Amino acid sequence: MTLIALAIACLMLVTLGYSALCAASPFGTCRTCNGFGFATTTDRKGRPKRGKNCRRCKATGKRIRAGRWIFNRAQRIYREGTN
Repeated sequence: MTLIALAIACLMLVTLGYSALCAASPFGTCRTCNGFGFATTTDRKGRPKRGKNCRRCKATGKRIRAGRWIFNRAQRIYREGTN
């Protein structure tokens, strides 16, 4: 019984922490381009050079976090349903 209570407490702590992170910083760095906004490639000598713009973040280097996306979607559905 104690192990289950501990697991639930840890899960609640992680959930509340992620919720606070999404509220404080709704945007994170893009995982595809690592926040650069473009893909890095190398030339024939092995030196890094700028590649094409990132399609996932549209060259901003930022993406919306999954938790914030879910929150925004829920708020939009709620607003449309109460009008």
